[in-house]
Amino acid sequence: MEEITIRVMKEADYDEVHHLWEGIRGLGLRSIDDSKEGVCRFIKRNPTTSVVAETGGRIVGAILCGHDGRRGCFYHVCVDPAYRMRGIGRAMAVAAMKALKEERINKVSLIAFRKNEGGNAFWKSVGWTFREDLNYYDFTLNEENITKFNGE
Repeated sequence: MEEITIRVMKEADYDEVHHLWEGIRGLGLRSIDDSKEGVCRFIKRNPTTSVVAETGGRIVGAILCGHDGRRGCFYHVCVDPAYRMRGIGRAMAVAAMKALKEERINKVSLIAFRKNEGGNAFWKSVGWTFREDLNYYDFTLNEENITKFNGE
């Protein structure tokens, strides 16, 4: 079996990571947040917590991970389908969790689409708590939405 290396994601990894994301069925990408500028800004703000899995010089897995000083969050957790069931996702998650702990973050969350049966089954099977006591909301920050929200 090929040796897999887990390492910190760098800005220079963007093109290969984005290509990986595009090949993952059901992964939701956003044009602004997941652009090169958006991801590089995220990595600059969280330089030690995002990780990639690499083999033979090729990235086969990635977790975009950051925190706000209080709670960490995993985004775009993925492993190339040809490399699944080898413990790569778990190894990346552990590396990202250890990086969060080093920054004194004590809780991490993630969002999985309801239709992502494999991902949901995985997170439940490894002890993550499925929350039924809250609702998740988001709001796109653009001038039109902010103006509308402000009642103007």
